[in-house]
Amino acid sequence: MADLNTDVRYLKGIGEKKALSLNRLGVFSLCDLISFFPRRYEDRSVFKPIMLAENGESVCIRALVADTPRLSRIRRGLDIVRLRAVDDSGSVDISYFNQSYVKDSLVRGESYVFYGKMEINGHRRSMTNPVFEREDSDRGVTGRIVPVYRLAEGLNQRTVSQAVRQSLDICSGALPDVLPEEVRVRCSLAQAGYAYENIHFPADFGALELARRRLIFEELFVLACALGRMRGERTRCGGIRLRAYDTEEFFSSLPFSPTGAQRRAVGEALRDMSSGAVMNRLVQGDVGSGKTLVAAALLWQVWKNGYTGAFMAPTEILAEQHLLTFRSLLAPLGLRVEKLTGSTGAKEKRELKEALKNGEIDLIVGTHALLSADVEYARLALVVTDEQHRFGVSQRSALIGKGADPHVLVMSATPIPRTLALIIYGDLDVSVIDELPPGRQRVDTFAVDESYRARLNGFIRRLTGEGRQVFVVCPMVEESDTLPVPLKSAEEHAQELQRQFPELRVACVHGRMKARDKERVMAQFAAGETDILVSTTVIEVGVDVPNAALMIVENAERFGLSQLHQLRGRVGRGQHKSWCILVSDSDNEETRARLDIMTKTNDGFKISEEDLRLRGPGDFFGSRQHGLPEMHVADLGADVNVLRRAQEEAQLVLAADPALEAPQNAALREKIDRLFQSSTDSFN
Repeated sequence: MADLNTDVRYLKGIGEKKALSLNRLGVFSLCDLISFFPRRYEDRSVFKPIMLAENGESVCIRALVADTPRLSRIRRGLDIVRLRAVDDSGSVDISYFNQSYVKDSLVRGESYVFYGKMEINGHRRSMTNPVFEREDSDRGVTGRIVPVYRLAEGLNQRTVSQAVRQSLDICSGALPDVLPEEVRVRCSLAQAGYAYENIHFPADFGALELARRRLIFEELFVLACALGRMRGERTRCGGIRLRAYDTEEFFSSLPFSPTGAQRRAVGEALRDMSSGAVMNRLVQGDVGSGKTLVAAALLWQVWKNGYTGAFMAPTEILAEQHLLTFRSLLAPLGLRVEKLTGSTGAKEKRELKEALKNGEIDLIVGTHALLSADVEYARLALVVTDEQHRFGVSQRSALIGKGADPHVLVMSATPIPRTLALIIYGDLDVSVIDELPPGRQRVDTFAVDESYRARLNGFIRRLTGEGRQVFVVCPMVEESDTLPVPLKSAEEHAQELQRQFPELRVACVHGRMKARDKERVMAQFAAGETDILVSTTVIEVGVDVPNAALMIVENAERFGLSQLHQLRGRVGRGQHKSWCILVSDSDNEETRARLDIMTKTNDGFKISEEDLRLRGPGDFFGSRQHGLPEMHVADLGADVNVLRRAQEEAQLVLAADPALEAPQNAALREKIDRLFQSSTDSFN
C-alpha cells in the first residue's frame, strides 16, 4: 500500500528542484499534493466553430493551420510567431509572444485543437497565446475540464497536473475515508476516492460539484470534530466549583442598569463557573458594549467565594484605565484592587508580590508583568484577558498556569460572525453582547475624497476650537517610493498638519516606536495635552479618550471593514457628538461599496458579516496566528450553512465516541492529528 507521506521528490518528473518549488506552495508529500486543489477550472470540453465564438469568450476550436507560421523579431527581447488557422466556418489569426518554438511545433496543413480567448475586431478574429495540441494527441490539455493550480517559480500547469495524476494513481487504494459511513450516507455525500478524483480531473461539472460538496463538508467536519474534542477534554477537567451568588447584589450597587445582553453573558459564565468544570468563555461585544462590566460581575463572584482574580491588558495605559474602572465598580463593595506593570517601582513590586502571595489582593490588574516567574497567586480562580487577539495563546496559558485550573474569560471588541468565532476561538464557548448601553451615541460616518480636504480642515479647526480632540489614522509609518498609489504616511502627515495648524498640538505614534514612547504619547493625548494624534493602526486597541470627537482615516480603501469599525470605536465614547471621516480617492466599485457600508451602519456584527463575505476570514486579526488551519476548499463566509451541518454531525459523533477511539473513527483521528501537528501550541 502506498504511503501518503511519501516525499513528492520521488515522483516521476519532479526531482529535487521542482520538489523545492512545490514545497514553497506547502506541498511536501503525496497527501499534500492530493489536497492541493485547483484554484479554478477551464472548460475545454466544448468545441465551437470559429465564427460562432463570441468576443472575449474562452473557447476550444478545431482548426487547420492554413499557412506556415512566421517568426518576427519586433525588438530585443520580443518576438512574435504569427499564423492563420481555418475551419469550415471561417478563419482566425493566432499570435504567440516570446514562444519561438511554436514556429516549428505547428505544421502547415495539420489539424490542431486551440484553446484561448477569442477577440473580435470588425471582421477580424484573433487569439493570443492559445494552448494547443494535435487533434490526435493524448496529452489531454483540451477536450475536457482542465484544472488550474497555483504555481511557484520552476513549475508549470502540466508539471503540477501530472504530479497530481501520479499521486492519485499511486494512492488510489490508500485514500482513507475520514467521514464515518453513517455521516456520509446521512448527508448524501460522495465517497472519498470519487471526490478527490473529480476535484482534480472532473468528468463533468456535475461530478465537480459533487466532489466540492463532499470535500467542503469533510474539511469543516474535521475541523469541528477537532475543536469539539478539545472542548470535551477541557470540560472533563475538574475546575473550581464556585457558588453562584445573586448577581442583583452586585448590579444594585451600580449607578446604572445593565443591559439584557450583559445580564445574559454574566449568567452564562456563572453556569460554567458553578458546574465543576473549567470555564473557557469568550465575551464578544461591539466597541462600547460593556464587556468590562461582565468581567467585574464575575470577579465580584470570585471574591464572594474567597478567591483571587487576575485581569491582563495588552498595554500599560489600558491597564491603568481598567484599574480605575474596577476600583470604581468593586472597591466600594470591599475588594482590594491593585495594578502590576513593567513600570511599577521595585519597592512597590515587592510589596504587591508579597500581598498577592498572601492572598491580600482580591483583583490584580496588569500587563505581561503578571506572567513573571516570581509572581505567585493565592487561590487564583479567574483569569481575564482583554483584547484577546493582542495576546499569544502561550501568554494566556502562562497566566492560567499560575493557578490550579482557574476559570478563563477572554474578551474581544472585534465583532465577528458567531460561526466564525466558534472556529477561530476553537474550544471557547461564546457569549455575545449584541446591544449597547443606553446613551451610547452613534458615530456619524462619511466617505469623502480629496476634494473635501479644505472642508475637512475647517471641521478640524472648528472642533479643536471647541476643545475637542482629533484622531488621524494613516496606513503607513513613512513614505514609500515603491507603491503605484501614493499613501499617506503617519510621520509625513503629522508634519503637514502641524504646518497647517501651527496653533495646535500635533503628535504622532506608530508601531516602530519603543513601547515606552508609544505609551507616553497616548497618555498625553488621553490627558488632553495633544489636540491631534496622527497614528497607524496601533490605536485600533487603545485608551478611551472621551474628549475625542473626530476620527479621520486616510486611504480608507487600505483597511478592512472590521478594522475601520474598530478604529471608529476610538471616538463616540463621551458626551460629545462624534464623527468618522473615511478619505479615499479610489474609484474602484467594490471599494466604494465597502465604504458605503460603513456610512450606513454602526452595527459591528453586520459589518463583520459583510467583511467576511467580501474579503474572507483571513483578515479577521490574522486567524492563522490562532492556529486556524488553512481552508483548502471550504469558504467560511460562503459555506456557513455547511459549517452548521458539519458542527451538528461532529457533535453526534463525539457524543458517541468523545476521544475518537472507535475503529471506524481511526482515519478521522489521524486526519485531525495531522491537521494540527504544526499548530499544537495554538490549541493548548
